[in-house]
Amino acid sequence: MSSHEPEPHSEFDVPPLTETIAPGTASDPDVTSAETATVTVDGQEVEVEAGSTLLDAVEEVETDEYVPALCHYDRQDIGPRSECRTCMVETDEGVVPACSTPAEDGLDVSTDAAPASEARDVNLDLVLSDHNLRCTTCGKNGRCDLQDVSIENDVEEPRYGVLDDRDEYEPIDDTSDFIQIDRNKCILCNRCVEACNDVQVEGVLRMEGHGGDTRIGFQNGSDTMEGSTCVSCGHCVTVCPTGSLVEKGIEDATTIPLPGFNQKNSVGKVVESADVEKGPMTPMKRDQVTETTRETGGDEERDWP
Repeated sequence: MSSHEPEPHSEFDVPPLTETIAPGTASDPDVTSAETATVTVDGQEVEVEAGSTLLDAVEEVETDEYVPALCHYDRQDIGPRSECRTCMVETDEGVVPACSTPAEDGLDVSTDAAPASEARDVNLDLVLSDHNLRCTTCGKNGRCDLQDVSIENDVEEPRYGVLDDRDEYEPIDDTSDFIQIDRNKCILCNRCVEACNDVQVEGVLRMEGHGGDTRIGFQNGSDTMEGSTCVSCGHCVTVCPTGSLVEKGIEDATTIPLPGFNQKNSVGKVVESADVEKGPMTPMKRDQVTETTRETGGDEERDWP
């Protein structure tokens, strides 16, 4: 073997499949109805199946006002987390998040009540205040859920400003060959963490920090995607509602085509790959999760088999 040839990886390079991971959704409460229910939404009666939420009922009719739900992902058992609270509606019991309130029989829901409408607007502005609004340099421009919701709500100037006003940019994590992370666009919806830990069962991502310092991190404590145990399945990218997680190669796909004008030089801070030889990816664990383990639930860390 030439001295310049890489040495084969030893068996110790492969993370054990029995590693402990903190699940993303294990603490999600049961927020669905126990039985079939008839709910009135803006004066229209709608019958929904057992297991439905008020958001399911709202989506069954043409409502008086637009009710977004940015942190909600209506597939793959992701959420609801009731994180963004952009889906507030008024009921007999007050203003509640539609995504995490059970659809109970006889409940009267109003989407155009002033308190609910104001709550949705305020919460959307709060989400925007933590977001990089440099849409023209973003590869998700034109296919971003947050952008769609903002346009639908005629947002012209968020009342709490935007991330750009505070000059607190984090470097773009461009170290992975497959996935780029731009935390300046993250709205902390938790979709990616749930997709990684509870659906794909890879145990790579986590939310770390507290309050205004909360951010996407890695369960192995790595500072970069390159140093994490990511297997590059791309599930986190699929569920991300903004340009925070994007597939490499198309990260500038919808950037306004001005020469030399993209998110990297717009933000100006990028962490590049260390260009070191990468070890073998962590084997997929999804097929090894038994039904018994899935039923365990709980809000404590679990040892996956």
